[in-house]
Amino acid sequence: MDVKTHWEKVYKTKAPDAVSWYLPHLETSLALIKRTGATSSSYIIDVGGGESTVADDLVSRGDQNVTVLDISETAVNVSKQRMGEAAGHVHWLVDFFSS
Repeated sequence: MDVKTHWEKVYKTKAPDAVSWYLPHLETSLALIKRTGATSSSYIIDVGGGESTVADDLVSRGDQNVTVLDISETAVNVSKQRMGEAAGHVHWLVDFFSS
């Protein structure tokens, strides 16, 4: 099974809170972003963002240039649906680069 197929299977068969890495809010990630000195107009990309709630929290605190990149279209669609109208404030990318 290739990597993309693996992650599509994970996100099609498990609820967001049913994976071992799920947290409702990624406080450590948000704190690290804040420590960089990023402002609300800084460009922030969540690589491998999947069903992560980082974009939700960034948008809710007023960040304006948020991008989420993930290999799984399913994961991105789940996040968009969860965020509702706020998802329109995020640039979504679904892609996979292999060597």
